Amino acid sequence: MPAAAVHLELVFTRPETTASVTRGAARLMLDMGYAPLLEVCLPNGRRADVMALGPKGDIMICEVKSGVDDYRVDRKWHEYGPFCDAFYFAVAPEFPQEILPEEPGLIVADGFGGAVVRDAPVTPLVAARRKALTLAFARLGAMRTMRD
Repeated sequence: MPAAAVHLELVFTRPETTASVTRGAARLMLDMGYAPLLEVCLPNGRRADVMALGPKGDIMICEVKSGVDDYRVDRKWHEYGPFCDAFYFAVAPEFPQEILPEEPGLIVADGFGGAVVRDAPVTPLVAARRKALTLAFARLGAMRTMRD
């Protein structure tokens, strides 16, 4: 008796997709030698989904997009540039990449890791801003270790 073909399709809700892509992007950054923090408030009041400090002091910000609607209603991504050396979008593998602008870098990620599909252009921060952001990043990381 032949076995019936079984087709399973995983459907994720927006919060699950966001969490999965965020986790994968952060794991990728760790693999690249960066130290990531999630949900970092910036001096302009925006919140970076993932902000990471590199081994040479460079700062990367990654904006996670959970779906097309999330991308279409969110036009604030230009406001992250003054606070990082490189800016990326991170999306799930099924996200239609062709709707994203070409300027930022692009990471495709899932809950297990990710890959850089397009490198972000590097625009170095001025020294004073880099120092202030690095200090704030270090303090935030240290304070988060003391929460629990």
